[in-house]
Amino acid sequence: MEKNSISRKVFFSNSSKLVAGGIAGMAGINLLVNGQLKAETLKPATAQWPFPYAILDPDEARDKAHYLYWNGKDCASGVFGAFTELLSSAVGEPWTNIPMEIMLFGRGGGAGWGSLCGTLNGAGAIISMVTSKADSTALVNEVWGWYAQKDLPSKEANSFNYTDKRYTNPLKSNISGSVLCHPSVSQWCLVANKEASSTERKERCARLAGDIAACTTKILNDHYHSTFVSTFHDSQDVSDCMSCHGKNTMTHMECVSCHTFAHNQATVIDDYSIGTSEYTLENAYPNPFNNQTTIEFAIPGNEKVRLEIYDLKGQLVNSLVDSDFMSNGKYQIQWNGENNRGEKVSNGIYFARLTTGNFMKSIKLNFAR
Repeated sequence: MEKNSISRKVFFSNSSKLVAGGIAGMAGINLLVNGQLKAETLKPATAQWPFPYAILDPDEARDKAHYLYWNGKDCASGVFGAFTELLSSAVGEPWTNIPMEIMLFGRGGGAGWGSLCGTLNGAGAIISMVTSKADSTALVNEVWGWYAQKDLPSKEANSFNYTDKRYTNPLKSNISGSVLCHPSVSQWCLVANKEASSTERKERCARLAGDIAACTTKILNDHYHSTFVSTFHDSQDVSDCMSCHGKNTMTHMECVSCHTFAHNQATVIDDYSIGTSEYTLENAYPNPFNNQTTIEFAIPGNEKVRLEIYDLKGQLVNSLVDSDFMSNGKYQIQWNGENNRGEKVSNGIYFARLTTGNFMKSIKLNFAR
């Protein structure tokens, strides 16, 4: 065998070329991050928005959202993930690179804050990803309006043959009147006589995830078939509220879903046309009382007002005035010894507390039937 000899100079020269070539090659797949060499993720082609959409089966979306809710993804990621998984199969990129977990924050109305229902958060995100800004508003309004004005869980949700069968009995349905998690869940729990931590409440939210996924699928399918016709409009109650409050608020929700006793009890007994500089909360009369007592209060300016009844444990009993925007004046309101559910309270001591942005005062009430 012939031996080839090379000089030390040639050896290092060739070696340096190999090293340089190796470093150049590695530069394409490695990054130096915080002093550590890490593999670089190859970047796919930039996705164009709106993302591609394929016509989907609403029943598949319903079942998948319900399944994902129960299997670690909860409401927002459950709805969002139903679409990312179905579109990954039907379309491929870019959906295969979008983790459904980015919507986990939406659970419980936003990490348990009770704001926007997570199912609607997931639906709104998908609609915004596959439609233009100009088109998305009507589609989002249609889904959110359907949620607020529909008896849910729907009949379809209660009779559907789900993959996850941990709870199979029919559930009570109710109209939330709101897209917010807090009033939606709270009102359903009252109707169904269940606690928020119960399996039935969780199944209710799982079925709502399925309802919203199916509804969103139908609306997007119609949109891409150019057959979508908007049916959403504000209710008469919302229109009436907005005719007065439209200058300082924005909403499509039923006001009474949060402001349970709005406009139905406080009576103006002096409009203070000259004005006043004082807040007052007078002692109730009669007091003690066994049927009904009258509470009088006054405010010197235009502001939001709360007048609430609390028990000795500091628990809210009744919201007589629930963050209503009121003009300066003197008011009176009656409390009939009932709680927010319309149930008579037990005999005992209670407190009426008036709260505004600049004032808080409580008075003692003695209820004795």
